[in-house]
Amino acid sequence: RTLGSARGAHCCPWPSLRMAFKSERWTVTHMLPVVFVLYFVTSTWLVHLSLHLRPLLQADRGSFDFVQGVVEACVIQTSTLLLLVCLARAVATDPGSVPDTPEWQAPPELEGRVPGAALPFPPPVRPPGQENPLGPVRELKKSGDRRFCKWCNQYKPDRCHHCRVCQSCILRMDHHCPWIANCVGYRNHKYFLLLAAYAWLCSATIVVTLGKTLERSKSEEMPQSIRFVLAMARFQAFLAAVLLSVFLPWHVWLMSQASTTIEFCEQRHYAKAGALNVAVNYNFGAWANIKAVLGNRPLLWLLPIAAPSDGGLYFECASVRLREPLPLPTDAGGLTHLGYPWNPNEILDHPQAPGYYSPGVDD
Repeated sequence: RTLGSARGAHCCPWPSLRMAFKSERWTVTHMLPVVFVLYFVTSTWLVHLSLHLRPLLQADRGSFDFVQGVVEACVIQTSTLLLLVCLARAVATDPGSVPDTPEWQAPPELEGRVPGAALPFPPPVRPPGQENPLGPVRELKKSGDRRFCKWCNQYKPDRCHHCRVCQSCILRMDHHCPWIANCVGYRNHKYFLLLAAYAWLCSATIVVTLGKTLERSKSEEMPQSIRFVLAMARFQAFLAAVLLSVFLPWHVWLMSQASTTIEFCEQRHYAKAGALNVAVNYNFGAWANIKAVLGNRPLLWLLPIAAPSDGGLYFECASVRLREPLPLPTDAGGLTHLGYPWNPNEILDHPQAPGYYSPGVDD
């Protein structure tokens, strides 16, 4: 669930032409993994089509081999087409970046500094009780400082991280994927998951179906080179299927838990309630979490369209919980000395729990 929108950050009608990248994108280093993926997919598909499907489709109409060929052709051709569309969309879709609007920019004291350079002084700290001008943002550093990107020279929304390859802050960043030469973020997460799903389906189908052709090649007369090509294609598909059998369920589980790879590894859901560190929970249940990634229309979940595009700057939180219980102050049994008359050892299960936000610099 998101609030706000990054619309306006890139107003180009073709998002691929104006990406989150602030660096040279299509270098040889960045292109090679994408070229390898295309070679891997097309070479395996061509071997399966020419050496497995074509003999089946040339059999007598109505025979078992012909019917089997038609069914396999429908499955493999459809899944391969969807795979390539998902790959194109994952590569070409802007994952989402922080807009160049005043509320996210550095304060005047920090303007003109060299990106990445040490700050001469910390950004200004707002006093307790002042309304947060950046909206319902809750994640802070462990020190309680507001997250600030010293490379982009701007404040970070919740769940946003700086990618040193893209040299940009990516909204709800999952990770940087070299195989698509792009970050996996708020706007292309769906295409990345579908890419992995259809890649697994294609690989598993080829592994199963090419096995029969390889067995038949032992009894039929054919060049050794053909047998080698069949074996190599099946090995490629088997390798991809095994890796994706671990990779895909892992990312589906993360999606169902409203988490990303970075968030799982770093466990950095921090907020500040008064003087206490609390954990922010974005989990609204599996159904709502899946809709937040795949879109609000379940009938379109398996198609590379209708991915979330608006939002990504603010996220509703399901609950805010104290990380460690602390002794109560002596004044009125609460943090009234900070302007919050509430017990710090209570569980704050409300998205509008009080918060004290102080701007800072992210590591």
